[in-house]
Amino acid sequence: MKVPFLDLGAATRELQGELEAAMARVLESGWYLLGAELEAFESAFADFVGAPHCVGVASGLDALTLGLRAAGIAPGDEVLVPAHTYIATWLAVSACGARPVPVDVEDAFGGLATSALEAALSPHTRALLPVHLYGHALDLAPLVDFAAAHDLTLLEDAAQAHGARRGGRPVGSLGGRAAAWSFYPGKNLGALADGGALTTADPELAQRLRLLRNYGSKRKYHHQIKGVNSRLDELQAAVLRVKLGHLEAWNERRRRVAKRYLESLAGLGYGLPTPAPGAEPAWHLFTITSDRRDALRAALEAEGVGALVHYPIPPHLQPAYAELGHQPGDFPVAEKLAKELLSLPIGPQLSDAQQAHVISALRRFAERS
Repeated sequence: MKVPFLDLGAATRELQGELEAAMARVLESGWYLLGAELEAFESAFADFVGAPHCVGVASGLDALTLGLRAAGIAPGDEVLVPAHTYIATWLAVSACGARPVPVDVEDAFGGLATSALEAALSPHTRALLPVHLYGHALDLAPLVDFAAAHDLTLLEDAAQAHGARRGGRPVGSLGGRAAAWSFYPGKNLGALADGGALTTADPELAQRLRLLRNYGSKRKYHHQIKGVNSRLDELQAAVLRVKLGHLEAWNERRRRVAKRYLESLAGLGYGLPTPAPGAEPAWHLFTITSDRRDALRAALEAEGVGALVHYPIPPHLQPAYAELGHQPGDFPVAEKLAKELLSLPIGPQLSDAQQAHVISALRRFAERS
């Protein structure tokens, strides 16, 4: 049996009629940017997240970058970032001319201890950028208090957390100044190309974001600030509106898959991603840990199971950030996770038979080890 890591084709086929109707509506309208489809999606996604404002942009990286820029992050500033995350979190800081200052995580969910954050502070620290990694909702309350105590902007990287909740509240309404989202096709809520958005309760920040995404202009040829071209187009907005209507059901499928993994893999020697009390993950990824990760991945591939590594080289050890001078051993938890984490198939179109095959392959590897 072949089990792909994620079957985007199956997801599209499930909604094909609705998607084709939405795309036809855009084509017939003759309006492809900053129109009614975007406004409708922004309103619907803001309601879903529980935030008054949503601003669609061209990508998740742009969402992070513009969120920082709108908050005033500039050259010479420092931003606290997790040592274990996708490099886009760091690149957004760099795109503002600021310096990313890594903080080691507590666990595979991207948790940040306030004591570690305190140690990383400097007179130049202006913002904190936590990540709701793999679809797990962080406990944001202590980070909100930390940011307030040190007069820092708290921008949430929610690129992987569409529909995740903490204490019954969705990510995006947990107290950060804004949350940045990605609609990359493989996300729980994915477009047919790149796309992103920011949600916020701050009307002034939302207005500045709308200016920044559109050349700094609210009225054509009148430019109030130096902006960029970063707009979520009408076609992607229409597709996302369709998929948003199915997101909760798809997330529930992911939760059932995760529950079966957690129950079936208990006691086999793998590190399992058990949610914290009060946390309801969106399960963008289901990650396990193994000190024989690479051998495990090869064994799964030999049995037709697609498994991926997120992320094999931490940002602080990438050549792109060599100028920061970090060395192996500087952030031991992040570096250990990079060597041991493996992501299993968990898409909403994963069948019971496919998951049973994955579980059987994992059991066989554990029995041989």
